[in-house]
Amino acid sequence: MEKGKTTDLSFYSNELQEQVQILVYTPPQFTPLNKYAYCIAQDGKDYFQLGRIARTIDELLYNGEIEPILFFGIPYQNVADRRKKYHPLGSMQKQYMRFLVYELIPFIEERFPVLHMGQSRALAGDSLAATISLLTALEYPHTFGKIMLHSPYVDENVINAVNHFSNGDLLTAYHVIGKEETFVKMTNGETADFLTPNRTLSKSLTNNIADYFYDEFDGNHTWKYWQKDIKRALTFLFPNE
Repeated sequence: MEKGKTTDLSFYSNELQEQVQILVYTPPQFTPLNKYAYCIAQDGKDYFQLGRIARTIDELLYNGEIEPILFFGIPYQNVADRRKKYHPLGSMQKQYMRFLVYELIPFIEERFPVLHMGQSRALAGDSLAATISLLTALEYPHTFGKIMLHSPYVDENVINAVNHFSNGDLLTAYHVIGKEETFVKMTNGETADFLTPNRTLSKSLTNNIADYFYDEFDGNHTWKYWQKDIKRALTFLFPNE
């Protein structure tokens, strides 16, 4: 089985006022003569290390289950940084959205042979990283046409954003939550029920997004279960048609 290549890039973000690291996966037989769809993951280092994203894409490509894609991971600096950027009420949430749309996409599209269409761009994330991915896609549906949501944090701000969304024909959403996610320990030390709000979110997404997949897996709020699910998520979002 041929293996893709993982590299590191960085650039300075004016929106975030910091140097941003980017993890980059390019598939086997990558060539600038082709144009590729791509996915950007928040909690990006986790998707590469804990989610084993490179190996997973290699396997799916070898089996002919998905189209060749590029995968970009954006790591967070620390727990406080992650909350500021990803939480619905985070002090840098809007700046992070603008970073994705107005800085990261131009950076990627200047350097890689990618398709310049909403349905060719996906956002992915787990927990709070899924939350910011969802909110960004709702805010910029012409820019990001696909989302991969692993156990997102859901509050009334998220539900309101979905309920007021009116471009459901532009989005394809993949959404899973664990049946055991009723007592999740969060990074602020508190615990929360993730399952019940995600069921509410699922009803809202079903009503507001045309192409939507939802499932509840047997497991809890950890990468042990999200990692197993990534194959199905990628196959749904990037099928080899």
